[in-house]
Amino acid sequence: MPLRALAASVEGVSQTASRTIPQPSPESPADRPAETVTVPHPGTVHPDEFRAALARLAAGVVLVTAHDPEEGPDGEDVGMTATAFMSVSLEPPLVLISLRENSRMDELLERQPLWAVSMLSQSQRHIAGRFAMRGRISDRLLFEDIAYYRGEQSGAPILGGALAVLECRTEQRVVAGDHTLVIGRVLSARTPSADGGPLLYFRGRYQSLT
Repeated sequence: MPLRALAASVEGVSQTASRTIPQPSPESPADRPAETVTVPHPGTVHPDEFRAALARLAAGVVLVTAHDPEEGPDGEDVGMTATAFMSVSLEPPLVLISLRENSRMDELLERQPLWAVSMLSQSQRHIAGRFAMRGRISDRLLFEDIAYYRGEQSGAPILGGALAVLECRTEQRVVAGDHTLVIGRVLSARTPSADGGPLLYFRGRYQSLT
């Protein structure tokens, strides 16, 4: 094909392409439709799966106690077994206990700021079980045959033979789901017993280190 004819042919193809492929017209950002980004909502874990997973976390067992001065002429001592207990801060000394919302202890500590924590030894398994019973007897009867003394700072009953004892004053209450997180300032800390290992809770059972 002659060179001139070839150039004319290429030019014709170029013109045809420009006619068949429309060029996009410039658009300002304001003219463009807003993009909708869909973020998938995470599913909620089944309560049984959640409970089974956390049962694999070994936890120390404590007895939380307080004195209710408004219950009866002499007041009443209240106690509950707990595993959701932890230290929060060294300076100032703070600890945290998680209480089931509207439980007896939650109701009491909402109006009574002083309480105590006895860290249980492995020989005190029966005490942990007693204060954890559902449909249990009255708080007054729970303390009847247990050796305890009254804390100087809190007025709460403190178990004899506990590995360690803390007396606390509530600094803050935080509602979290179906529980109340009570943060307390530690007023006194003692380690009266050096014997025995700690009582643990693991896979739904009380356990010991050995």
